[in-house]
Amino acid sequence: MNSFAESHPARLTIDYPDRELDRLSTLLRLVYVIPIAIVVGLIGETAFGDTASESGARIGAFGGGVLVMPVLLMILFRQKYPRWWFDFNLQLVRFSTRVISYVALMSDKYPSTDEEQSVHLDLDYPTVTEDLNRWLPLVKWFLAIPHYIALAFLGAAAVVAVAVAWFAVLLTGRYPRGIFSFVEGVLRWGLRVEAYALLLVTDRYPPFSLA
Repeated sequence: MNSFAESHPARLTIDYPDRELDRLSTLLRLVYVIPIAIVVGLIGETAFGDTASESGARIGAFGGGVLVMPVLLMILFRQKYPRWWFDFNLQLVRFSTRVISYVALMSDKYPSTDEEQSVHLDLDYPTVTEDLNRWLPLVKWFLAIPHYIALAFLGAAAVVAVAVAWFAVLLTGRYPRGIFSFVEGVLRWGLRVEAYALLLVTDRYPPFSLA
């Protein structure tokens, strides 16, 4: 990873599986993932409930729910980002990303609820008074619109790429490295946008880059 990626407050790398992958697990991946996908969904519902969901306080993060509105209000009025809220968001995004990488066939190890496994994701905890503009969260969702558009196209391309990888793994047992790097880059891009516009941990505008 280059120095820019290493210095960014939102970082993601996924270990490339340089070995033969389990063909049966690959064939039935969308079936295998159902139990853990339900767990991700239940975490979001349990954490926020119907009222929070209806008020817009729960926003999807790779299939789960992260605290957005409460954090925004704390930054705006108290200039604080409670550490436990940050830790909750971080662990949920890590868990959800492990599930997404499993769906994308990037690993044949079943996603853990707490172990890092092959997905290495980290976010820098912000000191609000030093690192964040208290008013910027009000418009970050709008400023990130170009990224939403780009990610819509990239996400569609990633789905096609994973479909190609699915056939490749079934035939050869190996995940094409170029496709792996592309899908990893799309997830990294999405994480940076999420860190900026939803998790609110940085004011650094996300780069238009897969690197």
